[in-house]
Amino acid sequence: MSSHPRLAFSLLVATLCGGAQAQLVSATDTATAIAKATASAPWLACSRLTNDKTARLACFDELAQQTTAPIAPTPALLTTAAAALPVVPPQPVAVALALAADQGCKDTRYSETSRFWELEEGSDCGTFGIRSFHPISLSLVGRSSVNDQPSSPAAGHTAATAIDYKRTETRIQVSMRTKVAQNLLTQGSPGLKDSLWFGYTQQSYWQLFSPDLSRPFRSTDHTPEVIYVYPSTLALPGDWKLRYTGVGLVHQSNGQNLPLSRSWNRVYVMAGFEKADQWRVQARAWQRIHESDGNDDNPDIADYIGRGELTVGWNVNKDNTLGMTLRHALRQDGRGSVRLEWLRTLAGDGGHKNALRLHTQVFSGYGDSLIDYNVRRTVLSVGLSLVDF
Repeated sequence: MSSHPRLAFSLLVATLCGGAQAQLVSATDTATAIAKATASAPWLACSRLTNDKTARLACFDELAQQTTAPIAPTPALLTTAAAALPVVPPQPVAVALALAADQGCKDTRYSETSRFWELEEGSDCGTFGIRSFHPISLSLVGRSSVNDQPSSPAAGHTAATAIDYKRTETRIQVSMRTKVAQNLLTQGSPGLKDSLWFGYTQQSYWQLFSPDLSRPFRSTDHTPEVIYVYPSTLALPGDWKLRYTGVGLVHQSNGQNLPLSRSWNRVYVMAGFEKADQWRVQARAWQRIHESDGNDDNPDIADYIGRGELTVGWNVNKDNTLGMTLRHALRQDGRGSVRLEWLRTLAGDGGHKNALRLHTQVFSGYGDSLIDYNVRRTVLSVGLSLVDF
């Protein structure tokens, strides 16, 4: 506590003199809040009160008025002060810092977008920890057709014979990421942190219901990527906010030999928006990295999968989330796809988004998997997903 004596004593005085609040807490809780308040920067706690403008202003006003001479409080002093008042409302700074200390980097007072990309000091979980990326899921999949003889305009990239795959199969997705660096360009932005991430996603289609084919994996896509995210708090009309911009480099391939080899590399730019903690929007546009004719497995892939996407998420309540992803080739005669999703919490802490969820998807268009990039299909999948951030 000795590193912030003025703050501790000022908070003690403010607590003893504070007016009635909407919710009263015990004097012991007040002393605990004051003690925790000395452990962190108070202006940062005030900045976190984004959902209550009145409390945010009161918090900063309190800091501005703290001019009491520095006195180093001792544990005995705090205990005595706490015992002196039976019921006392703590001031905004003490409340904010105490809550932050209790909830750590997954503090739910930060928005879902902030926690996912760790855009602020209080939502920062540090570097080189494992985070989920896209949901880790196991789903039962039924589709309108199955691509039993994959083809591509590239020479030598069309299967010689058809394989009697079943239209019903299972999909397994594993996805994770880690933050490799942070605060690279945001030293002059108090409370905000940019970040550099490495992510990896693997999606496999397993012909579980084809015993006569020895239940093979029909397709497995590997997607490593590097992502840089820069935070923002820009206010937009309609209570929307621009929360981040970023760039990325992504490679996607299926690891197959000819004639089934498919792969491409892209660079993209992105921007993320939110409205309160209910709506999230991410827009991405990408440019394929050119490959020579002899190395290009799928020269027309962007005309099918697309050159950009728009993802919208709606938190209906703490247990239900709806999502939509639109992709388009951004050409007059271009193709694309639409994916609709519903996630329903079955177990776990839905408030922190650490949960086992029922995951239902409907996909229609091109590119549900890389081997199927030029085959239009409608796909229904129902399964379980783990979401953790």
